[in-house]
Amino acid sequence: MDRQKEKAILEAVLFTMGESVEVERLAAVIEADKKHTRELLMEMQADYEGKECGVTLMEFDGSFQMCTKAEMYEYLIKIAKTPRKYVLTDTVLETLSIIAYKQPITRAEIEKIRGVSCDHAVNRLVEFGLVMEVGRMDAPGRPLLFGTTEEFLRSFGVKSLEELPELSAVQIEEFKIQAEQEASVQLDI
Repeated sequence: MDRQKEKAILEAVLFTMGESVEVERLAAVIEADKKHTRELLMEMQADYEGKECGVTLMEFDGSFQMCTKAEMYEYLIKIAKTPRKYVLTDTVLETLSIIAYKQPITRAEIEKIRGVSCDHAVNRLVEFGLVMEVGRMDAPGRPLLFGTTEEFLRSFGVKSLEELPELSAVQIEEFKIQAEQEASVQLDI
């Protein structure tokens, strides 16, 4: 099979799926190895970026997905319903950052870090599809473990968790102070 035919097959599969597909699965479709398939996908990605078109090929932690280019958003909303916007309060964002950096993590571990209850924040993050249950801890009570989703990567524009910025000791100390202030406000109520 020639390269153009393989790319056409990959494009058709990715377009039809509407979600990310692992390189291994794509390789199986075109009956090629992972390395060759990744080369094709990278060529396709470069082709999309080089053309004046409305789509691009995004990589998310070893998977690829066809996506609309960000600059096309304003045109999409003219015809489609306005996409649901997340309202991420400081509390929800802080909880999300703890999960992103410490995953897999239990609610109790999040609460220990934050110093306050996190049930509402975790529930909102699960509802938004940014966080999901990733298993259970092998401990008494078998508490749920939470981790981020592919939607988290997509929403924050990163390909993998390794791309998250490093936290400095100063930032960590500021988070602790904010959590302590939040806890004292909640206790005053």
